[in-house]
Amino acid sequence: MKINWKAVIPLALGGAILVSPVPGGLSAQAWQFFALFVTVIASLILEPIPAAAIGLMGVTFGAALIMVPGTVGTAGTAADGLRFALGGFSNGTVWLIFTAYMFSLGYEKTGLGKRISLLLIRTLGKKTLGLGYAIAIADLAVAPFTPSNTARSGGIIFPIIKNIPPLYGSTPEEGRRNIGSYIMWTAMATTCVTSSMFLTALAPNLLAVDILQKTLKISISWTDWFTALAPACLVLFLLVPWLVYVLYPPMVKESADAPKWAQAELTGMGSVTGKELTMGGLAILALLLWIFGGKQFDATTVALIGLCLMILTRVISWDDVISHKTAWNVLVWFATLVAMADGLAKVGFLSWFAKLAATSMSGFSIGALILGFVLLFYFIHYFFASLTAHTTALLPVVLATAAAVPDMPLKTLGLLLCGTLGLMGILTPYATGPSPIYYGCGYISRKEYWILGLVFGVIYIAVYLLIGYPYLMARTP
Repeated sequence: MKINWKAVIPLALGGAILVSPVPGGLSAQAWQFFALFVTVIASLILEPIPAAAIGLMGVTFGAALIMVPGTVGTAGTAADGLRFALGGFSNGTVWLIFTAYMFSLGYEKTGLGKRISLLLIRTLGKKTLGLGYAIAIADLAVAPFTPSNTARSGGIIFPIIKNIPPLYGSTPEEGRRNIGSYIMWTAMATTCVTSSMFLTALAPNLLAVDILQKTLKISISWTDWFTALAPACLVLFLLVPWLVYVLYPPMVKESADAPKWAQAELTGMGSVTGKELTMGGLAILALLLWIFGGKQFDATTVALIGLCLMILTRVISWDDVISHKTAWNVLVWFATLVAMADGLAKVGFLSWFAKLAATSMSGFSIGALILGFVLLFYFIHYFFASLTAHTTALLPVVLATAAAVPDMPLKTLGLLLCGTLGLMGILTPYATGPSPIYYGCGYISRKEYWILGLVFGVIYIAVYLLIGYPYLMARTP
């Protein structure tokens, strides 16, 4: 009988923690929950079964054993266990993620996402460098409304751009460096930047903001996020197609046939439809309300309004909503992860860890600590195959540790940490959702992907900190 090591390893890790002596200053209850938490996170990394099922099993087990009481230090009741298990499903951030998937569905069903991409290729695609910028702008155009970079880059951008390389005799088997490699890496590198630029461009961003609020009681709005991270991300966005052109140059510098191909595709699509115009109007309305309506409407309420209007205007149908397996899967996944991360704080583990870690940090300047926290949080993603698992496992611990340091500008640090989530997706072939798609397309070799991931990963974090750190420190009251 073949042993499923992906299932055995998480259970072994959790079991090893469970039988280890309880550290001083920590309750047995908190140590037991930490063992469960490590088991769940290790399972999310290795994924012996679907991630949502792992999360559901984790909170169910925790609820059944009443591992998270209503008050730290108490035995807890069955009602406490149930509140813990279902707490994530009442979280507004979870529903914001779900409804944003519906916006992505609207882009897909109406064809608006495809039309935008084709228009940009027709306009900018004559030169290979211009084509790179067209791909980047296409991603940017839908990023604020698409919380899944997999749906955005893998579901909208990739199916379009994969048709371009064969026009130049560039296939995975022959001539891949002609133009195909450049196009694919530009698309991958760009979506990592746009994923950090907007709060609603990456689902773990929303999860991170929720953790920030729960851990430090710091609220980050859509506008707060964008104004804080835009300076660094805009510089990176403008640099990416050129950097790829210089560091991973295409052999073909001209792409005169790309605009013709895009025009043929647009002709086949016909004129702009009423549903495309409706979808565009609803997307703009949602964006305006997210930016200017914060005092009147919660971000999740805005998203729900958009969902209702899409159904009423028949951009999507109710059958589309209930049959969107990915959206419901993510809802369960994120709801259970939110509950697990919240439970780690409720049992007192984070406060204990923070006090322990703070004692070893005396003597370092605030600036050195901030940079150290960010670099550690960023590069440790080499050990994660999920941005969500990374966020859930490490962000609460880092934030709690930093909170114990006197005079630490917590909002600045929180924004710097959260803003790296999209960028770190460039590091490995498994770092984020679109990574396996571009890695598996055949245009970028295994060796090239790892080297490019490291090179661009270092460039990203260097530019991000050189611009973002002094900018955010200057904005701190």
